[in-house]
This record gives sequence, C-alpha cells and structure tokens, in this order.
Amino acid sequence: MSRARSFASASAGALALLLASCSSEAPPAPPPPEVNIVTIRVQTVPNVIELPGRVQAYRTSEVRARVDGIVERRLFNEGSFVRAGASLFRIDPRQLTATSNAARAQLARAQATAANARQVVNRYQPLLADQAIGKQEYDAAVAQQRTAEADVAAAQANLESARLNLGYTTVTAPISGRARRAEVTEGALVSAGAGTLLTTIEQIDRVYVNFGQSSSDLLKIRHDIGSGKVTAPQLERVEVQLILEDGSAYPIVGRLDFLDLSIDEATGTAALRAEFPNPASALLPGQFVRARIFAGNRADGILIPQRAVKLAADAASVMVLDAKNNATPRPVKLGTMIAGQWAILDGLKPGDRVIVDGLQKVQPGQPVRIAQPKGSQSAPATKAAPAER
Repeated sequence: MSRARSFASASAGALALLLASCSSEAPPAPPPPEVNIVTIRVQTVPNVIELPGRVQAYRTSEVRARVDGIVERRLFNEGSFVRAGASLFRIDPRQLTATSNAARAQLARAQATAANARQVVNRYQPLLADQAIGKQEYDAAVAQQRTAEADVAAAQANLESARLNLGYTTVTAPISGRARRAEVTEGALVSAGAGTLLTTIEQIDRVYVNFGQSSSDLLKIRHDIGSGKVTAPQLERVEVQLILEDGSAYPIVGRLDFLDLSIDEATGTAALRAEFPNPASALLPGQFVRARIFAGNRADGILIPQRAVKLAADAASVMVLDAKNNATPRPVKLGTMIAGQWAILDGLKPGDRVIVDGLQKVQPGQPVRIAQPKGSQSAPATKAAPAER
C-alpha cells in the first residue's frame, strides 16, 4: 500500500513540473546593439598625395683619375667631410715632371729660333729698301719668322698641357661634401683613358627626394584641377612632408621643385622631385621614405574617424546603416590620414550613415539602435582637421 502511495506522489510531482514548463514563456530576444554614427558630408580637406620615394644627394661628384700613374698616397679620411679643393690622392708625378721639363726646353728652343728669325728680318729691311736683296728673299725671311713664332705658341701650349697634367697628380675635391670610401689603394695603377674611379663625394646638407606619380593618377589630378574640385598652388609652393622608415615624420618640410612633363614608358610614371634641407644629415642618399605632398585643397573631400574603418590585408571597409537601421559592410578606398581621420577617396557619398562606436557588437545584416547624443550636440565628427605637418 505504501509503494502505491509513493508511485502516485511521484507521478503527481512529474505532472506538476510538466504543467509548469508548459505554462512558462520563451526568454525575450536581446535588444539591438547600441552604436554611435556619423553622417557623411563633403567638405574642403587638404589634397594629400602619398608616394614612395628615395633620397638623393643634392650634388654627387665621382672623382676619377685624369692622368696615368701609380697612386702614392691617400690624403683624406674615408667617410669624412672634405671641402672643395682639398687634396684627396697623390699620384706619382715623376714621369709627368720629366714631360713638363721637356716641354719647357722645347719652348726655349722655339723662342730662340723665333728671335733669330726676327733679327734676320730686321737686317733685311734696310737692304730691301736699297734693293741689295730681292723681294723673294725678304718674303722667305718673313715666312720663317712667322713659322718660328707659331712654333713658340705651340711649345707654350705643350708646356701648359704638361703643367696641367702634372697638377692632376694631386687629385682634389671638386665639391664640398661627405667623401665615401676610397676605390683604390696605394700602389694601384690608375688610367685617365679608363677614367679610374677614385672615390665619390656627396653633398647632403640639402637633399632631393625622387618619386613617381602614375599616369592615370596624374590624369585624374589634372582633371580635378580643371573642374575646380581641387585648387592647387604653384609648383614651387607645394609642400612635402617625409615619413621615415620607422614611421616618424621628418621635422623639416620640403618643397616640390620638379615635375617631369613626360611619362616613363617602362614604369608608366611621371618623375617628381622635392628638395629638403638636411642640416643634421638625418637623410642619407638611397634611403627609402614616403612623401606626403600637400597639393592644395579638395572641395569634395570626405573624412571619417579612424576607428570607423576596418583594415584587412589588402582592403578597407566600414559599416553603413540602411533605411531600416540594418548594418551593411561597404568597401572603401582610403586616402591618407589627416589628424586622426581617414580621407575616403571612393565608397561613400553624402548622407551615408557610418557606424563609429560599437562595431564589436554589430553583425552584418543585424539591426542596431542609434545612441542618443549625450549633453549638447557637438560638432560633426567629420569636420576637417588641419593637416599634420
């Protein structure tokens, strides 16, 4: 009898649980995530073009042998600063000294011959007046005098050439700058005909940075300038900022000083060049940099906060809200970073609503709830900021 009562009690408990579960409601769906947005509008922004480039010395001089001979001494410290006219190498001068002495003796001989020819003409002049000699004999003496004077001029030129060659045995710096390593050592045979390279001097107190702009981008820039979308200053007033390999900015702003008017057939780019002061020699020839060219202002620019952009290996995207406040990813083409905001070149238009905060909670196609602004309404997040210099 007790067993029957236990079974009945257990059945009643199970039935009560079943009825309780059937009577309870399903849990409510979570609310849409709350996000902050910005509404896209066009505005005037700096027209910044970022291009890779290489540093080039302001002036480069390859010091080469101008005479044949054996290098006796190196007269400078490799890697040191040398001034124009400083002695760099000494080439054995003995052979050229002998050549110079021979040229000097040849000049003395020619001068003696010319002096004798003048004396003959001076003696013949009164004899010709007295008709003591014939006109033909006098003319021959005058011709010999002129020949002797021409020989003197040739001997003088030979002597000057010999002196120049003798002076070339001391190799001097043609410009002031930093001397690189010596390409020859003492005892090396150098040749003027082969133009033996001795060393290279680079002037780097000022430097050039060379970079190239693709023909398609250049065509687009010209079209934008022609249509009034971009206002560009004169070439020599275009400022350029350098970003070094470690991501830091070079502290001195340079200026564009050259734009090639032809396109390189091999690379499809037009050459550009900027000039930078380099007082501390922080920029070295051959160094890789990125150049930010501040080419005027763009009237139809779009800026969005950096945190609104998702970056992938080869693409960038933002989350845009449709009319029903559903989040939709959209790819965008980025320009350069301006004061913590990305310049958008393509992918957004005025009126688009872009999610700025709360992206980590949002899934594509999911509805969201737009957060109400706290306190007084602040200025739009897309307000143009001054370009970083």
